[in-house]
Amino acid sequence: MMITGTPEEQAATRKRITNRLKRAQGQLNAVIASVEAGDTCRDIVTQLSAVTSALDRAGFAIISAAMRDCVADPDGTAEAEGLTQEQAMDRFVDSV
Repeated sequence: MMITGTPEEQAATRKRITNRLKRAQGQLNAVIASVEAGDTCRDIVTQLSAVTSALDRAGFAIISAAMRDCVADPDGTAEAEGLTQEQAMDRFVDSV
């Protein structure tokens, strides 16, 4: 994923996205543990909802970074990623 900005801004963006994905990973691990432990359906669905929200937030952070890149360098981003800004947003919205 291309990220524009200063090296510090790039590192901060990557860290923010990575932290969101790790949070989702931890929540997914909790769902798996709950299923294995035979927890109640209500508890599992609640945890699954948290995973979904965490992944949505991570996806929006990734799309937001990509959109900033498209504004800063629309031709370079489209070539490097193989998607236009509109295609990237359509793909993400369709998956939600």
